[in-house]
Amino acid sequence: MRAYLVTLTLSAALSTACGGPAAPAAAPEAAQPASPAPTPSAAPLRGKTVVLDPGHNGGNASHPAQINRPVDVINGTKPCNTTGTETDAGYPEHAFTWDLAGRLKPMLERMGAKVVLTRPNDKGVGPCVTERAAIGNEARADAVLSIHGDGAAPQGHGFHVIMPGLLPGHNEEVIEPSRRLGHAVRDAYRAGTGIPYANYVAKDGLQTRTDLGGLNLSTRPAVFIECGNMRNPGDARKMSSPAFRQRMATSLATGLRDFLT
Repeated sequence: MRAYLVTLTLSAALSTACGGPAAPAAAPEAAQPASPAPTPSAAPLRGKTVVLDPGHNGGNASHPAQINRPVDVINGTKPCNTTGTETDAGYPEHAFTWDLAGRLKPMLERMGAKVVLTRPNDKGVGPCVTERAAIGNEARADAVLSIHGDGAAPQGHGFHVIMPGLLPGHNEEVIEPSRRLGHAVRDAYRAGTGIPYANYVAKDGLQTRTDLGGLNLSTRPAVFIECGNMRNPGDARKMSSPAFRQRMATSLATGLRDFLT
C-alpha cells in the first residue's frame, strides 16, 4: 500500500498496502448520499480534524512512470503510489476507497469534525505516499485513516487494521495513540459490519508494520484499514454493494468517534 495542507477539496492525497497493480476495469462509482452515523451528542467531534486517505487513484494505471518513481519512507524507498487491486468482476480498489471515503466524510462532519481528503476525485494520479502523509501532518490531524481493499489469494477473507511500528528517533510519540486508534477502528468495524478478522494475515485483526510510507512518515495518529479481500468472492460481494459500503462507512465513523471522544 503510500505538501500541503488541504481542506475538503484537494489536489494531493498515505501509502499502499494492498495487492499488486491492476488497471481499473470499470468506471469509478460515485459516492451515494450518506445516512447519519450514530452520535451520542449533537457534535461530539467539534474541534477535531480527521484526514481520510482513499487509497490509490483512478489515473494511476495510465501513468506508470509517475507512480513507480521511488520515494524515501525513512527506512528505505517505496513506489510513489500503486494502482491497487480489483475484484474478479472488475470493481477497482481506487473506486471502492473513493466511494467509501465519500460516504464517511459527511457522517464525520455531522458530528462536528473538520474532514480533509488526500485527493479531490477518482480521476487523478497519485499523489505520492509522502505527500499523503504530509497532508495529515500539516492538517495537525487528530486521526488519520487510510482506506484500502486487499488483493490477497482468493481463499483468504476478512479485514485487518495496520498500525505503525516503531522507528526510533522518528515516530515514538504516535505509536501509542495510533495503537488506540487501531483498536477503536477494528472493534467498531467488526461490530458494525460482521466481517471477520482476516484469516490470512495479522492477528485478531491487527498488524504492525514499518514498511508503509504513509505510516512511517506520519506525525499524527494514523492507521490503515484493509476493509476486506477484494479477490475473495464473499468479501468482494460485500465491497461491491453500495448498501454494504454504507454500513462500512457507518462503522468507521463509530470507530473514529470512539477514539476521538
